Amino acid sequence: MIMYWKELVVPWGESDPFGLVYFPRMLEWFNETEHEMFSTIGYSIKNMIKKDRTTFVMGEIHFRFVGPAAYGERVKSTITLDRIGNSTLYWNCRAINAESGAVITEGRAIRVYAHIKDDGNLKSVRIPDDMRAVLLAPGKLNYLDVDQDDDLG
Repeated sequence: MIMYWKELVVPWGESDPFGLVYFPRMLEWFNETEHEMFSTIGYSIKNMIKKDRTTFVMGEIHFRFVGPAAYGERVKSTITLDRIGNSTLYWNCRAINAESGAVITEGRAIRVYAHIKDDGNLKSVRIPDDMRAVLLAPGKLNYLDVDQDDDLG
């Protein structure tokens, strides 16, 4: 199953002077990582909404703060698909300090694939087979589009 990682730098204001990351920012890191992963594999969320009025919505989240991340530090945000249901993706998420390897936060996120109805409400629908095949294919992706199994690291 797919694994994707992205490196980011902690912007000013995302943590306090002790490196305690504001909880919504941790979720934003994973959301950005997931959206970038979908774009990388050819299914940008923006295009899904525009083309066929579908998107992935947050179904459930469980995150915990483990350690600090201060302004200017590099963070490696990783999502790994744990399993896939009919209309549901189950992600394991982890953010580490890119230099020390220390864990900053970890958790699980459950996304539901949904059709946006004309009245704005959502209805869960089956994840398309072509997207499902890409998500279930073995391999690792990152924002540099380099296979992690290569000699490059």
